[in-house]
Amino acid sequence: MISPVAWVRDRLGQRGTALALLVVLLALAVVPLVVLPAARCEVFGSGCRTPEPEARADPVAAAKAPTPLEVATRGSYVALGDSYSAGVGAEATVADQNPLDRCHRTSAAYYHEVVKAFRFAKGGAFWACSGAKTGDVLKGRGGEPPQIGRLGADTSLVTISIGGNDVGFSKVLAGCVVRLPWSKGCTAQGEEIAGRMAELRRSLPDLLAKITERAPRARVIVMGYPKAFSEVSGADGDNITVSDQRWLNARTYDLDRLIRQSVVEADARKVSGRRPGSVEFVDAYSAFAGHEVGSKDAYMNGLTLNLSALEAEPRSYHPTVAGQRALSRLFVDQIRKGPGRPLS
Repeated sequence: MISPVAWVRDRLGQRGTALALLVVLLALAVVPLVVLPAARCEVFGSGCRTPEPEARADPVAAAKAPTPLEVATRGSYVALGDSYSAGVGAEATVADQNPLDRCHRTSAAYYHEVVKAFRFAKGGAFWACSGAKTGDVLKGRGGEPPQIGRLGADTSLVTISIGGNDVGFSKVLAGCVVRLPWSKGCTAQGEEIAGRMAELRRSLPDLLAKITERAPRARVIVMGYPKAFSEVSGADGDNITVSDQRWLNARTYDLDRLIRQSVVEADARKVSGRRPGSVEFVDAYSAFAGHEVGSKDAYMNGLTLNLSALEAEPRSYHPTVAGQRALSRLFVDQIRKGPGRPLS
């Protein structure tokens, strides 16, 4: 059998053989340059691919976002507000009944359960005061310094209940109980309440703005009020009918809705301004369901009336020790859960 080289030599002669070998050598040199981009780039400097940039972790993006609980506990906790935050009605010790304590802060107020549940890096402070209105939080009351002055840049959590005294609920309740010939009765107080609600709609947003200004990085948690009455039967000795109970519960619901709306707007301003912290609402309206005034295991005190002033005593229609524990659970859950949006 004749080899390919001998066949080429016989057909083309010596010169043809050399030419054929030259073609083969050129093919071996050129084909890799055409087929393999890396070889072509090395020899001619063309066809080179731009190298992919080295992926480097963004130190800011890579940093783990703090949890709502971490945001709340990295500084100090301050409890502000009115009698529902001070713990009036939940007197558990002799010291809780000290007549010289103008703010009536008690040892069973929800504040104490919150500080037991979490460790705050810079501690906690209890400054809620019975009878406080929105203006009192800003300016002080009865010789007490302004509550807002207790806040600062290192405050990471604020809890507050406020608004009930602004709408005059103690007088409203007294008007539902004391049926004197010149009294307006219970539901006839609606117009007065509406006027005070309108004033609160202006003062509460201003208060929330000043709180977030004083504690710019804090989570501010605002609590609504629980409904007091079961609407099933009249409670003994308070003269409040079932229809009156429904009307009073409805006014509490209206107040809570006003507070919620103010809170939502305050938090929206935080978001739009890309500011840290939050303003959050805790819905306490049904916190005492099944344990309202008159029930066997009530979380709310019944009526004690000051006849000389025609007003309910401070502890009337305020949470008991069990009621304060129920409120503390709402706060603890909210502190863990957060506002339902990223916290910068």
